[in-house]
Amino acid sequence: MRQPPAIEGLGAGGFRVAGTRIEGSLLILDDEAQAWPAVSLAALSPSDFDAVFAAGPAVVEFILLGTGAAMAPPPKSVREAVAAAGYGLEVMDTVAAAKLYNVLAQDGRRIAAALIAV
Repeated sequence: MRQPPAIEGLGAGGFRVAGTRIEGSLLILDDEAQAWPAVSLAALSPSDFDAVFAAGPAVVEFILLGTGAAMAPPPKSVREAVAAAGYGLEVMDTVAAAKLYNVLAQDGRRIAAALIAV
Protein backbone atom coordinates (compact mmCIF):
# COMPACT_ATOMS: atom_id res chain seq x y z
CA MET A 1 0.00 0.00 0.00
CA ARG A 2 1.27 3.44 -0.92
CA GLN A 3 1.69 6.22 1.58
CA PRO A 4 -1.13 8.75 1.14
CA PRO A 5 0.06 12.18 0.02
CA ALA A 6 -0.13 14.92 2.65
CA ILE A 7 -1.73 18.27 1.94
CA GLU A 8 0.97 20.63 3.15
CA GLY A 9 -0.62 23.94 2.27
CA LEU A 10 -3.35 25.65 0.31
CA GLY A 11 -4.38 29.05 -0.90
CA ALA A 12 -3.78 31.43 -3.79
CA GLY A 13 -5.87 29.18 -6.00
CA GLY A 14 -4.08 25.89 -5.43
CA PHE A 15 -2.54 23.32 -3.10
CA ARG A 16 0.87 22.02 -2.07
CA VAL A 17 0.72 18.24 -1.86
CA ALA A 18 3.74 16.11 -1.01
CA GLY A 19 6.07 18.92 -2.04
CA THR A 20 4.35 19.66 -5.36
CA ARG A 21 2.17 22.67 -6.21
CA ILE A 22 -1.14 21.83 -7.88
CA GLU A 23 -2.94 24.80 -9.39
CA GLY A 24 -6.71 24.92 -9.11
CA SER A 25 -8.91 22.39 -7.39
CA LEU A 26 -7.60 19.06 -6.15
CA LEU A 27 -8.74 15.45 -6.28
CA ILE A 28 -6.95 12.82 -4.23
CA LEU A 29 -8.06 9.36 -5.27
CA ASP A 30 -6.35 6.06 -4.51
CA ASP A 31 -3.48 7.97 -2.86
CA GLU A 32 -2.80 10.00 -6.01
CA ALA A 33 -3.15 13.78 -6.06
CA GLN A 34 -4.28 15.37 -9.31
CA ALA A 35 -5.76 18.59 -10.61
CA TRP A 36 -9.57 18.49 -10.52
CA PRO A 37 -11.51 20.59 -13.06
CA ALA A 38 -14.14 21.80 -10.57
CA VAL A 39 -13.99 25.59 -10.31
CA SER A 40 -16.83 26.43 -7.93
CA LEU A 41 -19.51 24.84 -5.83
CA ALA A 42 -22.25 26.41 -7.96
CA ALA A 43 -20.83 24.86 -11.13
CA LEU A 44 -20.26 21.41 -9.59
CA SER A 45 -21.95 18.54 -11.44
CA PRO A 46 -22.13 14.76 -11.06
CA SER A 47 -19.68 14.34 -13.95
CA ASP A 48 -17.00 16.00 -11.80
CA PHE A 49 -17.04 12.78 -9.77
CA ASP A 50 -16.79 10.30 -12.67
CA ALA A 51 -13.27 9.19 -11.68
CA VAL A 52 -14.43 8.56 -8.11
CA PHE A 53 -17.47 6.60 -9.25
CA ALA A 54 -15.30 4.53 -11.61
CA ALA A 55 -12.84 3.69 -8.82
CA GLY A 56 -15.48 1.82 -6.85
CA PRO A 57 -15.93 1.03 -3.16
CA ALA A 58 -12.74 -1.04 -2.93
CA VAL A 59 -10.83 2.23 -3.42
CA VAL A 60 -13.22 4.80 -1.91
CA GLU A 61 -15.25 4.45 1.26
CA PHE A 62 -16.57 8.03 1.17
CA ILE A 63 -16.07 11.37 -0.52
CA LEU A 64 -14.73 14.34 1.43
CA LEU A 65 -15.86 17.49 -0.39
CA GLY A 66 -14.21 20.83 0.30
CA THR A 67 -16.66 23.49 -0.87
CA GLY A 68 -14.29 26.47 -1.08
CA ALA A 69 -13.93 29.33 1.38
CA ALA A 70 -17.26 28.64 3.12
CA MET A 71 -19.18 25.47 3.86
CA ALA A 72 -22.32 25.12 1.76
CA PRO A 73 -24.29 22.15 0.46
CA PRO A 74 -23.42 20.91 -3.02
CA PRO A 75 -26.07 20.98 -5.75
CA LYS A 76 -28.89 18.46 -5.34
CA SER A 77 -27.81 16.63 -8.51
CA VAL A 78 -24.39 15.98 -6.96
CA ARG A 79 -25.84 14.76 -3.66
CA GLU A 80 -28.22 12.43 -5.52
CA ALA A 81 -25.48 11.05 -7.80
CA VAL A 82 -23.15 10.37 -4.88
CA ALA A 83 -25.91 8.60 -2.97
CA ALA A 84 -26.95 6.58 -6.04
CA ALA A 85 -23.32 5.46 -6.46
CA GLY A 86 -23.40 4.20 -2.87
CA TYR A 87 -20.93 6.63 -1.32
CA GLY A 88 -21.13 8.74 1.79
CA LEU A 89 -20.48 12.45 1.36
CA GLU A 90 -18.86 14.64 4.00
CA VAL A 91 -19.08 18.35 3.19
CA MET A 92 -17.11 21.19 4.77
CA ASP A 93 -15.09 24.24 3.77
CA THR A 94 -11.87 23.40 1.94
CA VAL A 95 -9.49 24.33 4.79
CA ALA A 96 -11.31 22.04 7.23
CA ALA A 97 -11.59 19.29 4.62
CA ALA A 98 -7.85 19.41 3.90
CA LYS A 99 -7.04 19.08 7.61
CA LEU A 100 -9.50 16.20 8.05
CA TYR A 101 -8.17 14.46 4.95
CA ASN A 102 -4.64 14.45 6.40
CA VAL A 103 -5.83 12.88 9.65
CA LEU A 104 -8.07 10.25 8.04
CA ALA A 105 -5.60 9.32 5.32
CA GLN A 106 -2.90 8.67 7.93
CA ASP A 107 -5.40 6.39 9.68
CA GLY A 108 -5.65 4.34 6.49
CA ARG A 109 -9.15 5.43 5.50
CA ARG A 110 -10.03 5.06 1.81
CA ILE A 111 -11.08 8.62 1.02
CA ALA A 112 -11.64 10.52 -2.17
CA ALA A 113 -10.82 14.13 -1.31
CA ALA A 114 -12.44 16.54 -3.77
CA LEU A 115 -11.33 20.03 -2.78
CA ILE A 116 -12.34 23.26 -4.50
CA ALA A 117 -9.42 25.70 -4.50
CA VAL A 118 -9.42 28.79 -2.30
